[in-house]
Amino acid sequence: MPRYEFLCERCGSFECWRPLAEASEPQRCPECKALARRVYTLPGLVKTPLALSRALYRAEKSAHEPEVVRRASSASQGEKPAQIISQSHGRPWQVEH
Repeated sequence: MPRYEFLCERCGSFECWRPLAEASEPQRCPECKALARRVYTLPGLVKTPLALSRALYRAEKSAHEPEVVRRASSASQGEKPAQIISQSHGRPWQVEH
């Protein structure tokens, strides 16, 4: 059910949920019980940034079946794997972070 905005002459604007069939009919104000007319407003559409929309699409797409990503191993291309080098600074009392 959609939510519509109405304008009461005494109390101001208010919103309520109504069926589509009753969209154009006046609605009673919840405070003073007077008939209020419907105010036509723009829909609440928001332009989503491209990066965010792509991320949301990928998350939705992989919600039920995760995407499998494969990459050629670097060893098969003739490259050596990166070596981890640890340096000692001559301060044995200092803990490395």
